[in-house]
Amino acid sequence: MSVLDKLAVSRGLRDESANVELAESLARSRDAESIAAIVRHLDDPNKAVRHDCIKVLYEIGAAAPELVADYADRFLALLKSRDNRLVWGAMTGLAAVAEVRADELYERVGDLYAAVRGGSVITVDNGILALSRIAAANEEYGRAIEPFLLEHLAACRAKDVPPHAENIAAAIRPDRRDAFADVLLARKGGLSAAQSARVDKLLKRLAAAGTGGGTNTETYPRDK
Repeated sequence: MSVLDKLAVSRGLRDESANVELAESLARSRDAESIAAIVRHLDDPNKAVRHDCIKVLYEIGAAAPELVADYADRFLALLKSRDNRLVWGAMTGLAAVAEVRADELYERVGDLYAAVRGGSVITVDNGILALSRIAAANEEYGRAIEPFLLEHLAACRAKDVPPHAENIAAAIRPDRRDAFADVLLARKGGLSAAQSARVDKLLKRLAAAGTGGGTNTETYPRDK
């Protein structure tokens, strides 16, 4: 049985369980040849095969990012696909490999920005996660990407503020905690009680983090 025979579509299944099982199996076996075969079929004429393949790849990435890291360029190319399932699947894959391919992805950060600006909810969620992980890789990347992340946080849907802020927090340098906190405080008025509580928890973590390399010793919110 070939690796393609194990896809959900090949087995006549309508759910993703077979694809998840296949991804888990490939992650355990570290079967590079079979993973490469899955990548090749991202161009399959059958849309269902393409969709199953991207699912398998990003599930592998979640379990063992190094096994699909060499396909970062392939994921980047798919961000411009007309098939939205491939776009958000590719961004999910990029988020999975961002920590191990930060240098490579930083060179293409403009493509990530464009995909986030024009993408679906899932594309945006995973794009912010990918960018946050790249930004956290080193100070140069962080300072370059931070303005985009804060701009996004200032304008995104209220329901996205807490989860996106939690991802972005890892990329914020000590001397930029105040700027990050100010964006969060400005958004709090439009949040639900549960969303606001989640943001408060993050603000407390920021305050507890101390001064680091910056000068802030205040708690949040601060008196103006």
